[in-house]
Amino acid sequence: MIRVIVSGHNGFYGLSDVLRLFYGRASENREEGYIVCEDDKNLVIRSEANDQGVSTYIDGEKDKWNQLISATFNGVQLEVKREIKRQLYYLLTQVENKTFPWGALTGIRPTLVANEVKSKDRLVSDYLVRSDKASLCIETANKENEILVLQAPNAVNVYVGVPFCPSRCAYCSFVSQDINHHLNKLPLYADALTTEIRLAAEKMPAVSTLYLGGGTPTVFDDKEFAKVIYSIAKDIKFEANAEITVEAGRPDTINEYKLSVMKDAGIRRICINPQTMSDETLRRFNRQHTVQDVVDVFELARKLGFDNINMDLIAGLNSERPYELIESLKKIFELDPENITIHTLYKKKLARLTREQVLGGEAVASGLHDLTLDEVLSEAYSMIADKGYNPYYMYRQKDTSHGLENVGFAKVGTECLYNVAMMSDKRDVMAFGAGGVCKRLFEGNRIERCSAPKDVITYIRDVELAAEQKLAFFEY
Repeated sequence: MIRVIVSGHNGFYGLSDVLRLFYGRASENREEGYIVCEDDKNLVIRSEANDQGVSTYIDGEKDKWNQLISATFNGVQLEVKREIKRQLYYLLTQVENKTFPWGALTGIRPTLVANEVKSKDRLVSDYLVRSDKASLCIETANKENEILVLQAPNAVNVYVGVPFCPSRCAYCSFVSQDINHHLNKLPLYADALTTEIRLAAEKMPAVSTLYLGGGTPTVFDDKEFAKVIYSIAKDIKFEANAEITVEAGRPDTINEYKLSVMKDAGIRRICINPQTMSDETLRRFNRQHTVQDVVDVFELARKLGFDNINMDLIAGLNSERPYELIESLKKIFELDPENITIHTLYKKKLARLTREQVLGGEAVASGLHDLTLDEVLSEAYSMIADKGYNPYYMYRQKDTSHGLENVGFAKVGTECLYNVAMMSDKRDVMAFGAGGVCKRLFEGNRIERCSAPKDVITYIRDVELAAEQKLAFFEY
């Protein structure tokens, strides 16, 4: 049992993030002031903060660990919420003889820290980030900044959510409704969504970027899909040269009619997301399409004039050997999309996969699986760079396989501005649809959020109220 006793601060969440890297689940008892993890060792660690700073040590070894930690970081401490994580991470690397690529950076947006320190060396020395990841982070942060200046600080970005899919992938819990059981809700949802868009758009300023995502937006039948697309195109006021992206997603839901509707509405940027180019893996994860379906839909989109296409792959799928990511990537290169996004599998709460399956089970404990996937991912990034793509946005997620990351790559001039604006936490985002979360920025980098009901039936019933609340939230 690993027990961390907390005193003088309330950083349970950050400490738990670090503990999960090394031991899996972490159970917090905030009332009693401790966090515990199951492990063969019996170890008591104290995490303390007072006017003199932060101190992290194994019970009975305070002087030893204070000296080690002080020497490692040259006696300089970060702000408390970061320092408690950094010290615990360092201590556990010494106890377990194990490190992780992103060091003490457990947050979802490492580029925010990169923009603060502006130095690869500082990421390595201050946060124990591995050198190659520090370089990737700085490069991505610089590219994000280049892209973000293309948009006015008060620009309006819009997310339109469709929380339905034709089936639920084994690794996913995001989709709130499985179409096989809720076919009757799709027309009602399309009606509600277009109603909300119409009511809000009447009072909204011109929109800079819009992203239609899910779920799988192309899950609608032809009629309902056209209704949603034309509502977006006709009801919303757009800036000149506004960016509109549709996450077409699953090839089994895309057809020539839907592509033609998008083209007619002026949309040229779409996502076609195979996740893997292995038919066997697609079958295992309940993806109801084939690799050939991916190729056919991609070629059809090209024929119809779509000149900016993103394709997603997932690294770390537990039924694939790591090198199979490279095989999938080679097939993607043959199609030559403008954007490629590499996601690392992570454990979603309601996914059928267990945390152990996502993180690699016993192979992770041995350290062998980590190294293999890690090396393969680095090779994939190198191959992508050689093909002329640059990293332009990045984020991480809790319980990501092997402590890795998700990175979007793009050919020069084809980057998705919405992705950067949304991830940066420096731009407002208006969100339509069930479960949509609006984000508004205020002076001093303060952020407030306004959420719509996640339950589709509640959203449909109360859609006019949802539109009113969002307009009031943004004071339009």
